[in-house]
Amino acid sequence: MNALLVTCPAKVNTFLSVGPPDVTGYHPLRTVFQAISLCDDLLMEASETDGFQCDWPGMPLENTVTRAWRLAKEYVSLPNVMVSLTKRIPAESGLGGGSSDAAGLLRGFVRLTKGRFTLENAAEVAAAVGSDVPFFLVGGRAQGRGYGADLTPLPDVAPKHMVVTRPEQGVSTPAAYRALDEKPRPWRDFDASPDALYNDFESVAPVACRDSACALRALGATGTLLCGSGSAVFGLFPSAEAADEAEKGLERDGLSAWTCRTLTREESLWTS
Repeated sequence: MNALLVTCPAKVNTFLSVGPPDVTGYHPLRTVFQAISLCDDLLMEASETDGFQCDWPGMPLENTVTRAWRLAKEYVSLPNVMVSLTKRIPAESGLGGGSSDAAGLLRGFVRLTKGRFTLENAAEVAAAVGSDVPFFLVGGRAQGRGYGADLTPLPDVAPKHMVVTRPEQGVSTPAAYRALDEKPRPWRDFDASPDALYNDFESVAPVACRDSACALRALGATGTLLCGSGSAVFGLFPSAEAADEAEKGLERDGLSAWTCRTLTREESLWTS
């Protein structure tokens, strides 16, 4: 086999409404996912034995990639590969980096096995690994209901330019859900407007997240929203040039920031 490079994009949720927990403690969601051009890279190369390495020193030995890999082996015999992961998507940010990396590995094995490991197999593994993982097998833009696997692909839209910024403080997803459950709230249905921005987690986000949104608006963002459960925030800008200027402004203030844009389905599922 030749080396295979898999792009693993981040996502934002342009709409995210959280239902009350069920008897197992899981929360059903109503959400709209959108893949964006802030990406990790996953390189799969032929090897005598399986191996995994990552350039992020904080990566635990047991992670979404290794879990997806272990479960995938229960379906078919997989070729031995060395997996090298280059991280750009920050952790504890609500951007789905770990989920995207797991889905990237599964997409890679579909390609490397010439379909012996099927997309259906990949979807089953994805649902077992995490609620965001199935979206990254669909890519582009999609509406999600329930617990992650009920996805409806939506048509691609014209590219939208944005800046993602992350305060120094991360957000633990379980902690965010616990905080949300302490506040009574309606379970909001999907908005009639496809451009609506809404996220239940904004009501429990740290002050630093709200400060990030204010900074983005001060630099010209036409709309801002928390990314998933946080702590990253994205702002929409009218052009790539405006987004670049906003990124520079945030970095001058000592904040981490990334310019990016929305991806089409084809772009978000790219492999070499």
